[in-house]
Amino acid sequence: MRVLVVEDEKLAAERLIELIRKCNPSYTVVDRLDSIEATIEWFKNNDQPDLLFLDIHLADGNAFDIFKSVEITSPIIFTTAYDQYAIKAFKVNSIDYLLKPIDYEDLKAAINKFEVQKGEAHNAINTENLNQLMESFGKSYKSRFVTKVGEHLHAIEVENIHFFYSEEKATYLQTTEGKKFIIDFPLDKVESMIDPQKFFRISRKYLVSFPSIKDMLSHSNSRLRLILANCNDDDVIVSRERVGEFKGWLDR
Repeated sequence: MRVLVVEDEKLAAERLIELIRKCNPSYTVVDRLDSIEATIEWFKNNDQPDLLFLDIHLADGNAFDIFKSVEITSPIIFTTAYDQYAIKAFKVNSIDYLLKPIDYEDLKAAINKFEVQKGEAHNAINTENLNQLMESFGKSYKSRFVTKVGEHLHAIEVENIHFFYSEEKATYLQTTEGKKFIIDFPLDKVESMIDPQKFFRISRKYLVSFPSIKDMLSHSNSRLRLILANCNDDDVIVSRERVGEFKGWLDR
């Protein structure tokens, strides 16, 4: 089984190759590429690999640019540092996707899925799907929120926000200075408007940034309790179903 790895982070590539060999020693990694340009040249001069591991964000741009220059019919397992919700809707023409840092069990499950589907035909990613993918990953996020206090309007930069939270059917943001302001958007909407690498939805009530977290404590039922800066709530809990994703987000 010929496997091609496209990953521009040397340590991440070495770890992925090691895990691939651990999952199935019969797999041969034929090459490791680190750029869009190198990948395009490789596909122009080589037969399609049996399986392609493709990092979405490469040093010289977005990996989806590769499909504009060469046709790829190999089954693909995407790798990405993006939150899973960013690409959940775009699993067409791919076997699976893996969130970084890549977990052995997740990789094993993806390879098992590939083995099951190995006999099926895989088509090149079509233009419509490619445009959807590019639009998704080219998304720009909100840089500031405008709030109203009395007759005054305040424009608050996102980098000056520690966390968002909902309370009594209202949504608030809290600044790095400990000031809170009500905003017009529900928390679900706020989550879609801000960069998922900078904020994480730990529960229905809280959407937090990494700098806001002062401490993390083990809690009952495999949950985590967070101590947030300038927050008097002693019950800021990472829900059990989100703990694994939260740890992955912290480890990026």
